[in-house]
Amino acid sequence: MTHKYVIDKYKRYLLLEKGLSKNTIEAYIRDLKKLLVFVENEQLSLKTIKTSDLDEFLAGLYDSNLSPRSMSRVISALKSFFRYIMLDQYRDDNPTDLLESPKTGLKLPVVLSIEEIDSILSVIDVSTSEGTRNYAIIETLYSCGLRVSELTGLRFSDLYFDEGFIRVVGKGDKQRLVPISDIAIQKINQWLYYRRQINIKKGNEDIVFVSSRRGRALSRITVFHFIKQYAEAASIKKEVSPHVFRHSFATHLLERGANIRVIQEMLGHEKIATTEIYTHIDRTFLRQEIIEHHPRNRK
Repeated sequence: MTHKYVIDKYKRYLLLEKGLSKNTIEAYIRDLKKLLVFVENEQLSLKTIKTSDLDEFLAGLYDSNLSPRSMSRVISALKSFFRYIMLDQYRDDNPTDLLESPKTGLKLPVVLSIEEIDSILSVIDVSTSEGTRNYAIIETLYSCGLRVSELTGLRFSDLYFDEGFIRVVGKGDKQRLVPISDIAIQKINQWLYYRRQINIKKGNEDIVFVSSRRGRALSRITVFHFIKQYAEAASIKKEVSPHVFRHSFATHLLERGANIRVIQEMLGHEKIATTEIYTHIDRTFLRQEIIEHHPRNRK
């Protein structure tokens, strides 16, 4: 079997048996393609490659200034792949058993205050079709704590405005119902006035947020781009991306007493450990409040 054949079989395995999202699968395959380049350059084989060879491969990535977090992702991809080819009886040992992921530390995600979110919204020109759409997008990201891929894939058949919910298709095509605020509903309805005037391309009829000019679903890059522009226009110094509104959604809920299990459900996290990052943010917030308001800390 050729290396390409093995990779293609693995890709089908991730999709059909593991049920991973398209984005996760693409990330794994990108990392494996880096390994294939190394294997071919060193005249090695996936069937016989050793732990020492993988160490050399990872050392090369480290020398290219790949971040610890990205290194961890590559190692995760390698471990998953070699587990698969053992199951597939392509080889009978696992050279990744002794690989260790780099210590990435606890990096707290960027969170916006309510005032900063309002500042970003205030710079949007809502007299235009695109401005009305972008306001609705940001309001929905923050109101529902969505991933950007969940936002761009939102369909009319997912909207239950009378009940105050939307259906979200998350990682691995898992579905969840998320409450949506009255403000977000109002902003989406304002956008729909403009959307009805757009020539929608075939296959995009059910997509809520489309390009005003091209009539098809927005790309994630487009959403990243305009959010970054609005943040700069609002003089926000933080690194703002669509995911920051998801972090802010969770953090603001926790600060106001929401149960972490509820937040886990709203975010679509499979494990509670993923959601617990927000308890660290909450402690940071509490410390800042104490430092700012405790009489012993006042100058």
